[in-house]
This record gives sequence, structure tokens and C-alpha cells, in this order.
Amino acid sequence: MNIGLLPARNARYRPNHLAVVFKDQRLTFLEFNKRVNRWANALVKMGVKKGDKVATILPNCLELLETYWAVAKVGAVVVPLSNLLRGKGLTTLLNDSDTELILTNKTFVEHLDPLRPDLPKMKADRFVLVDDPNVNGYQYYHSLVSYASDNEPPYVEINDDDPYNIIYSSGTTGLPKGIVHTHYIRANYCMLFSASYRILPESVIMHAGSLVFNGAFLTLMPAMFLGATYILMDHFDAELTIETIKKEKVTHIKMVPSQIVAMLNSPNFNFENLKSLEMLGTVGAPFHKEHREKLTSIVPNVFYELYGLTEGFIVVLDRTHYATKPMSVGVPLPFYEMRIVDENGKDLPPNEVGEIVGRGPLMMPHYYKRPDVTAQAIKDGWLYSGDMGYADEDGFLFLVDRKKDMIISGGVNVYPRDIEEVIVQHPGVREAAVFGIPDEKWGETPLAAVILREKETISASELKKWINEHVEARYQQVGDVAIMDDFPRSTAGKTLKRVMRDEYWKNKQEKI
Repeated sequence: MNIGLLPARNARYRPNHLAVVFKDQRLTFLEFNKRVNRWANALVKMGVKKGDKVATILPNCLELLETYWAVAKVGAVVVPLSNLLRGKGLTTLLNDSDTELILTNKTFVEHLDPLRPDLPKMKADRFVLVDDPNVNGYQYYHSLVSYASDNEPPYVEINDDDPYNIIYSSGTTGLPKGIVHTHYIRANYCMLFSASYRILPESVIMHAGSLVFNGAFLTLMPAMFLGATYILMDHFDAELTIETIKKEKVTHIKMVPSQIVAMLNSPNFNFENLKSLEMLGTVGAPFHKEHREKLTSIVPNVFYELYGLTEGFIVVLDRTHYATKPMSVGVPLPFYEMRIVDENGKDLPPNEVGEIVGRGPLMMPHYYKRPDVTAQAIKDGWLYSGDMGYADEDGFLFLVDRKKDMIISGGVNVYPRDIEEVIVQHPGVREAAVFGIPDEKWGETPLAAVILREKETISASELKKWINEHVEARYQQVGDVAIMDDFPRSTAGKTLKRVMRDEYWKNKQEKI
């Protein structure tokens, strides 16, 4: 399976069908495929070959979308990175991924230039900007493509096991975990999510979240697979999203809960404006009961939920199941198996809480260059989620808690240890423990509990300011700081984050 064949297929058999809408640009499949070909041919001319890593550090833009398909055509591997990354964290991921070409924009130059001496694999002519031809040390995307052919690039043999992308799940310090997705995996994204979300060639798919995160591929792959229309927003705005859904007659949209909540609070969120919708799906974070109820009362029979890991275990709550299983996250996709196991790996009966494990065709083959953590995550062919839940007597999955300490804030994975390692660098801090607390907008936000070396040497507000100035990414900024005399601990001396966290969640119906 070679997903790079899809744009050309649609250009041949659906040449005049609207393929992509971005701002004021409306491209047919024939036009979009020619643009992709120009960039693919430019990459080949620059020496990019099969297996080479191409990193993108971009907001949503047409050039990023073109890169996803150009890389697929030439057999290279795309490494989508967040433009919120900075400094050491960014250097670590670029080097770990063996990146050989970077595509970014002019606003990121000031962050990228200081890192150049620490990127030994990067050649001087492999830095490319999408929006400025006059920056020293950078080639210009649109100049490169203007000289390239719009014919199909030279044929490259691509097999099922050839990697298509590396998506990083770790934070910005410590050892990163690059999740590898092959062409076979992404081809199965095409088919399984087309079926699960009832997407058709006539569907109109909209994406208002970041293209960098894996959730974007849940609808991006089916759109190109079926030749449906794909509307990409450059950023999320609740009013603009509602307006665009109405104007373009959008049928399918996948969003993180914080975006849905923002729309729910709009006076324009009503059935009349959203009546074209056939699927409004949530992904990436817990979606609370009160928000589910409000959504389904205003726009009935469109709500889907997806619970899963980028590593490749997925369950989906279908819109027809919400009425009878409103708090379930769904059932495994076709060709998937799910188990709930105890700490010894023994299967548990229905309604007993254990770790969620599963296997199926979307599973990653491995973390990039990390056989150690791959062996911890995949045991005897089963992916261990680290999440706790139970299956009811009908086989529907219910989440209970996260076994790991990861925080999900606005659909972004935030790793407490990364923040803690920054906090303890402050000379006045003895210990730090970071955990997620409820946040109306983002679902969760990090809180830093700290023990000072000497009492009253720094205030909570001063320490919060210092932390947020020193973390590597904006999504790692803490919402609050709690100064404590000591942490609750187990008999073994282990800090009990759960005890501290529960104080903030005790009046919430959901504890995840």
C-alpha cells in the first residue's frame, strides 16, 4: 500500500472535484496534485530520497498539506513538529529523528537559527521558508516549486512496511519517543475511519485543529482516499468555524473538547447553522458529561467519540450508540481486539477495572530507534495503553483513570516530568510534583506543587512566572503553583500525586 498514489488517482478520476479549501484558495484535485508534484520534484532535485526525514515546523497552511502528500510520493518520511517547541527540546527531536530538511516560516527563524550548530545532519541548503524569499540561509518554497515540473515525480517503490511519518509523543526533555506510522498503517486510516465515520466521496470535511497532531489524520486520510472535499482552517475560531460549517455545508469535523466547548458557548451554535453535519467527533481529551448532553440536545445524532493512542489502539463511540452508552468511549475498530488485564496481565471479567490493552492494524511497528521502550509498550503483540478502564457486559469501553501521569490539555499531551525537571532547577525549590487539574477551557491544565528549600523565600506567583518563562513549550506552562510543607507519600517514600490531584477533582463527575 502506497498512500502517495492517492492524489494522482483523484486527479485522474475526479479532476474537477473540489479537493482543498484554504482561506480564499479553492483547488480541484487536478490543481492540488500538480502543486504536490512540483514540491515532490523540488525535493528530489534537492537530493531528498526514500527514507530521508523532512521536518515541518509550521502552523496550518497549504504548504504543510502539500508536504504531507509530496513526501509520500517520493518515499521520504515526514516529521511534523509543533511550532510551540523551542530550544533544547526542538534540537533533541530534530536530531533524534535524523531530520535532513526543515520547512518552516519566517516567524520561526529567530528560534531556529541559534540551533544550527547543534544540528549536525542538516546541510546549509536544507532550510526552507514558505513565506519569505529574502532571509539569508533559507531557500524559498515558492521559488523551488516554480522551477519544478508538475508531472509525477520519478517512481519510487514503496512497500507496506516503509515508514511514512514519525510523530513524537514525548515532551521536550529526556528521551523522546517517535511513533512510526507506515504506509500500511496510514492506508488503514483511510479505510477504517471512512467506514467508522460514514464518510463518502460527496462528504465535505473540515479541520480546524492543528495538522501537526495525529488527530488530524483521522479525517485527512479518508478525504484523500475517497476524493472528498477537505477544508483546512488556518486557526480555530468558534464563530468562524460555525460560519464555515453553514456556508460550506460541512458534513464531518473532528475536534478536541476545548474547541467544542468554545462553540457551545457561542450564541450561533444552533441546529439551523449546523444542520449539514453528519459527524461532530471529539478526540484527544476527556469530554465531560454536561458538554455531551448540551451538544447532543442541540445537534442530535452527530456525536462520535474516539479514544485511542497514537501508538495505534483505537475505540470509537458511534453516533447510534450514544443514547444507550452515553459515557462510554466506544468499541474497538474492525479487525481490533481489546482486553482488560490486571497487574499480572490476566484477563478480567466485565465491569472490573484494569489496564486497557489491544492490538490491530493501526499499531505502530516501534518507537523510532527505541527498542527499549517499544518492548515496554508492546508485549506479545499487544499494545499496553497505561490507561485504566473496564468493559461492560456488551463490550463497550469505559475509561476510569490514567495509569500514567500524562496531562491532556486541549488535546495536547503534556508530560509532568518535563516540567518538573525545569522547576527543580530553580535554586529555591527542593521538590516538585506536577499534575493536571480541571480547566473549563482546556479540560486539564498543569499545576505545580513545590516544596521550597527555605520557607517564604519566593511566592507562588513569582515561581509561576519563573517556571513559565523557562519551560521549552508554551503548552507546558503551569496554571498555578501550590507551595507545600511536604507531599503525601507512600510507605516506600514515593510521592502520591493522585492524593494531591484528587482534592481538585473531588467535585467532578469524571476523574480523568
